[in-house]
Amino acid sequence: MSSQPVELKKKPISFSNILLGAGLNMCEVTTLGQPLEVVKTTMAANRQFTFFQAINHIWSRGGVFGFYQGLIPWAWIEASTKGAVLLFVSAEAEYHFKKLGLNNFGAGIMGGVSGGVAQAYLTMGFCTCMKTVEITKHKSAAAGAKQSSWAAFKEIYNKEGIRGINKGVNAVAIRQMTNWGSRFGFSRLVEEGLRKFTGKTNPDDKLTALEKIFASAIGGGLSAWNQPIEVIRVEMQSKTNDPNRPKDLTVGKAFRYIYQSNGVKGLYRGVTPRIGLGIWQTVFMVGCGDIAREFVGKLTGETPVAKH
Repeated sequence: MSSQPVELKKKPISFSNILLGAGLNMCEVTTLGQPLEVVKTTMAANRQFTFFQAINHIWSRGGVFGFYQGLIPWAWIEASTKGAVLLFVSAEAEYHFKKLGLNNFGAGIMGGVSGGVAQAYLTMGFCTCMKTVEITKHKSAAAGAKQSSWAAFKEIYNKEGIRGINKGVNAVAIRQMTNWGSRFGFSRLVEEGLRKFTGKTNPDDKLTALEKIFASAIGGGLSAWNQPIEVIRVEMQSKTNDPNRPKDLTVGKAFRYIYQSNGVKGLYRGVTPRIGLGIWQTVFMVGCGDIAREFVGKLTGETPVAKH
């Protein structure tokens, strides 16, 4: 008897998965995520700052609230939408890459890469741009001179249009593409090493929560190798006063300017808080994921199954 080929099916996308992803991302960024993002961006925009100088600078811009610049509305918009974009696009892309003959590992990476690029161009481009504007714009001492987030958005849009509020979007796309590809790959390599070390060689053997956190945290930390593209992204979106900055920055121009001004070290400014951010995201998502999954399952009657 001739065996029938296994029918290839797309992973189903459910409302509960999207709700879980949005909720976890919103909580993650509102707790420690945004403060680490602000420190990372401040160091990348002001490359002469040490870590503690960046902390002092942020504190001087508003105390504790200085660490939450750009949270509302931009970080919340980004957090509540990027998960859905990633799920829809990565599932669709993974399905088509499997149809082309890629195995699960390769199709998974390419699905993640495709989802990351879609995130950048659909939601994260203008959100990261406006977050960076909030973090790096000059704060006037005059009492009535404070510019709201929406006023800053309108001013940039009126002057430069869609391109103005999406400055650095190509750098964001490269960052997201390499982020998802490398995080996925590094995490899987660490998981395989843990399975060999603990004797869990059967695919049905599940890793403990601590083992998952460890593997994903290592993956998140190692994915910071692409910090130069993050520094380039910040430089392209920054409102820090810099008379030497070239006009009409592209990714290439920004790279040359940063390298000529600060050398290789400048391209890795902010890498420490970024590693911390990657680890925090992992710990939060894995640590709170099971609790949130159970809650969302009761709320919607549909248990979420996807990882976020």
